[in-house]
Amino acid sequence: MKYINEERINNLLADTAKFDSRKLDAILEKAKSLQRLTLEESAVLLSVKDPEYIQKIFKAASFVKDTIYGRRVVLFAPLYISNLCVNKCQYCGFKSDNSGIKRKALTAAEITQQIQWLLKRGHKRILAVCGEAAPAGLSNIDYYVQAVKTIYSIQVGKHRIKRVNVNCAPLSVADFKKLKASGIGTFQIFQETYHDQTYRAMHVSGPKSDPDNRITAPDRAFEAGIDDIGIGPLYGLYDWRFETLGLLSHIEHMEQEFKVGPHTISVPRIEPAEGAELSFNPPYKISDEDFKKVVAVLRLSVPYTGIIMSTRESALMRDALLSLGVSQVSAESSTSPGGYSDKREVNAGLPAEKAGSQFSLGDNRTIEEVVASLISHGYIPSFCAACYRKERTGKAFMKLAKPGTIKGKCSMNALITLKEYLDDFASTPVKDAGYKMIAHYFKQLEPAEQEMLKLFFAHVDSGLRDEYV
Repeated sequence: MKYINEERINNLLADTAKFDSRKLDAILEKAKSLQRLTLEESAVLLSVKDPEYIQKIFKAASFVKDTIYGRRVVLFAPLYISNLCVNKCQYCGFKSDNSGIKRKALTAAEITQQIQWLLKRGHKRILAVCGEAAPAGLSNIDYYVQAVKTIYSIQVGKHRIKRVNVNCAPLSVADFKKLKASGIGTFQIFQETYHDQTYRAMHVSGPKSDPDNRITAPDRAFEAGIDDIGIGPLYGLYDWRFETLGLLSHIEHMEQEFKVGPHTISVPRIEPAEGAELSFNPPYKISDEDFKKVVAVLRLSVPYTGIIMSTRESALMRDALLSLGVSQVSAESSTSPGGYSDKREVNAGLPAEKAGSQFSLGDNRTIEEVVASLISHGYIPSFCAACYRKERTGKAFMKLAKPGTIKGKCSMNALITLKEYLDDFASTPVKDAGYKMIAHYFKQLEPAEQEMLKLFFAHVDSGLRDEYV
């Protein structure tokens, strides 16, 4: 597999098996200065088993996350526009030979219905997700572009979707240019596993069976002008330490070749999917404690990146991971096409797990419940998409994120978007808690920032929406 030196990774894991407290302390101090860690340094952290030093890793990760992004946590919702797929991936409910699910590709009218539902709940950021196939008469890229344009065209009262990110199959440079022209934010693609033999065993047939075509997709996206890329492995297919170092090797390539690392890293674990037997018993299941360590090490190894946690995980686990480096979370998710218009996720009388879902969910809280939980833990729920629209992407974003100067803009925009949400959507108890949070963080701002925020809040009170710095 391109960019992945398996011998190097295996040797690093073997060499770092011995515990060296002085080396570990030096690595943690380097990470707390917001410097990128080397692959060897990351391997050292991944190999730590001593409970006391694991807590030191956790504490350092929390420090780095708060230093760069502050207390804000970005919220989004996935929109599954299609579960049509020609790939046979052993772990996925969408796999081509799974005859037990209802197949569907949303029309423009159905996408509109879904987005209207999400807008009425307060969502502003969408991740469009689909299998690797298009409805009859359309190419993949034409279907993706039509979906993105439809999402952006919808308005409910004062509210529109601010940013559409896309998780789709690898494309050619020409097709990536079309995707960029549609106005997407981040292009997201998961390698699933960085272990070549495992990759080929897990992806039996279809275009996805070629690991090199998939791992080079971000290169083609960069070449096409898309400079916000999201990547990640699927934990459970192979050894979690190898996968993490494989991911970091991929990031090394991106930084060397394009001078830009990933805008986001996702860390999904395999969850049960009806019709995909392997998903019920993953070959390399990762424990909760090791999973926490993965998130913390990624925050220390790639301090500038956004780390995404989906609703695959339980509410308890998601809340715990916020302090270890997670900076973006999905809320009130559905993983089946059309799942939002009927939140019970029942199509044609089928139970949710057979209604076309990609996998089962661990966190079924409403968006308001997630907002309330974030506030109760001292995190600012954010619906911001300012960087994308201010062209703070790619190298421009990295210049702000790497030294932590993005924090001021993130915190300000989080408070503005939180007030919008509270005013327009929240129940009285959540409003009260949210306004109290805003007052608390307002006092921590510099006088000039306070005056600026007062002006933004006055505009919100007058009915204006979607202002940002």
